[in-house]
Amino acid sequence: MLGNSFGRIFRVTTCGESYGKGKGSGLAVIVDGVPPGLRISREVIQTELDKRRPGLGKFNSPRKETDQCEIFAGIGQDGVTTGAPLGIIVYNVDTKKIHIEQYRQYKDVFRPGHATYSFFLKYGEAQDWCGAGRASGRETVGRVAGGAVAKFILAREGIEILAYTKECLGIRARDMSWDEIKKNYRKNEINCPDLETAKKMEESVAEIKAEGDTAGGIIEAIVHNVPPGLGEPVFDKLSATIAHAVCSIGAVKGIEFGAGFRVGSMKGSENNDQPYMTKDGKVRFRTNNAGGLLGGISNGEDIVVRIAIKPTPTISIEQTSINMKKMREEKLKPITRRDPTLVGRIYAVVEAMIAIAVLDSLYMARAYDSLANLDEKWLRLKGRL
Repeated sequence: MLGNSFGRIFRVTTCGESYGKGKGSGLAVIVDGVPPGLRISREVIQTELDKRRPGLGKFNSPRKETDQCEIFAGIGQDGVTTGAPLGIIVYNVDTKKIHIEQYRQYKDVFRPGHATYSFFLKYGEAQDWCGAGRASGRETVGRVAGGAVAKFILAREGIEILAYTKECLGIRARDMSWDEIKKNYRKNEINCPDLETAKKMEESVAEIKAEGDTAGGIIEAIVHNVPPGLGEPVFDKLSATIAHAVCSIGAVKGIEFGAGFRVGSMKGSENNDQPYMTKDGKVRFRTNNAGGLLGGISNGEDIVVRIAIKPTPTISIEQTSINMKKMREEKLKPITRRDPTLVGRIYAVVEAMIAIAVLDSLYMARAYDSLANLDEKWLRLKGRL
């Protein structure tokens, strides 16, 4: 299996499965590019892992994983990072035989909407049928742990990232300021900062859950106080890097920046963000249809990303599928633990992947600036002086 690493200078490599074999199975991440001297404790990482932890409410999987992390490499005797790769592991603790046997009952029949069919094509009958292996949402534990390190480093630069539920089952939150979003962040299970709309979302998801079905939604993510000048003009645009990071998450089916697909119905005079000069000589923009990115390079405004999240594919409603061993159609109504909607936990994964992408681009930009010998006025505009 290829493609388990992301990033160039700040780089994460993950491994591990939803269940794994025997005692000691779990998920791990190796983080390259961690500066020395950082006091990163397991508590810092645990705070982020708790956001996506299952079994904590009525709108996520009842699987009772504690998701307790351990840092096993990269921290010296004085409790700070040494500059070596940071290693973090989380063990699976709720992998009971009854759940394994439930998966075994339909291991040759793939779940509609799930990655099992494509895994059969790539790995044959050896593909990991128990909990879907690395096609499971549990795979994202390593991403969140690595993203927690990235967020810790970005915080030193004053850069914050928040993601939240913007829409679920067609119920959409109103537009809100950064301060209001931050104030109401994680105030409810579905993590919608529009508190009245959140109640409607939760009621609708409860109805869908009772039917044995699942619900999709839209996550909006904001990168606040990001400096201008991050990203490269062609293949490594910051928008492309973020899209790569976010679209690598299993349930993501669409992404847009700023005004997104609305630009297709706008005139240039409506879409263009007009600049102005601040009293301290900085360039800002009166609107943010570009979502903080011009030519794929950050322009100093908040980066705004919206991500379409599909409904959890495993449902309790009978569907037609294929038995891949017997190569014939069969009916499938699987028994398994699942989230009635993914939006209440996947936001943590979105934050993590965006943090990794932004930090890696920040490393690249700082390296370039150190050699480019630019005029001081450009460095001042980028906040480098």
